[in-house]
Amino acid sequence: MIGQAALLACDWGTTNLRAWTLDDAGRVVAHREFALGVSRLAPGEAAERFQDEVQPGLDAVGLPAILCGMVGSTLGWTVAPYLDCPAGLTDLAGCLAAVEAHAAWVRIVPGLRCAGIAGSPDVMRGEETQVLGWIGQDPARARGRHVVCHPGTHSKWVLVEDGRILRFVTAMTGELFSVLTQHSVLRSDAPAEDTVAFDEGLAAAAEGDALAARLFTARARVVGADRAADTTPSYLSGLLIGAEVASVPRLMGLSGYMPVALLGDAALCSLYARAFEARAMRCETFDGEAAALAGLFALYRSGERP
Repeated sequence: MIGQAALLACDWGTTNLRAWTLDDAGRVVAHREFALGVSRLAPGEAAERFQDEVQPGLDAVGLPAILCGMVGSTLGWTVAPYLDCPAGLTDLAGCLAAVEAHAAWVRIVPGLRCAGIAGSPDVMRGEETQVLGWIGQDPARARGRHVVCHPGTHSKWVLVEDGRILRFVTAMTGELFSVLTQHSVLRSDAPAEDTVAFDEGLAAAAEGDALAARLFTARARVVGADRAADTTPSYLSGLLIGAEVASVPRLMGLSGYMPVALLGDAALCSLYARAFEARAMRCETFDGEAAALAGLFALYRSGERP
């Protein structure tokens, strides 16, 4: 039986804010979404909107609150500095950033940083909470080595070892799809719902190399081979996702036989699962929202509280 609200939990990203109240066992009492992504806010506005809209909107004034995502970046409320990998739940819980609102305890989860490709670091904010929540949902995941793929605007491929995030690689697949379909010769308003064209894109991705050259096939197939123009977004989606699935595991030095946990939105994960299947790679899909809530609640329970 669900109890009274005891915690306000928020996943506050670039374009949207998802908020829940949870009872003292971590079960959802209420849920709302707000069009308050940090990219839409002026400097210093996050605290004001949180107090004026989010807390009252969920009848959560005075409740302790924990927030993850871009709200802890330079675009958000306050900077919650990156922690270096490897890092686990205890590490993040010990470095929650304190902010003031209509509650005695409001904290923001820090992001993670690791050595990336080409000599540059890689970073994440928000996905670490989902991955740690996913680990906590099954004790077996805290043992041994696991690979998690978190599809999205900036997809994250995460290597987990003995319950800690060891390292990760980011692929800008979702953002690249958006830019190309809105601002390039491949622009189109058609929905990406054609599975035949998507599979053609998967095949065209091959091993993910020479992507700039392969991208032009999305136009050439229309103007030179009479494919329907409204299939371009589906083809492009398959090409980009296929290239990511083919190339990123190699970047991370992972074996193609290692199963991958797909963590995130069900519809997007289904496209990635199709790409894995085309390459005879094993994967299993998990609910990203449930993992985010598990992670936020676990960090709240593990952090220093009043």
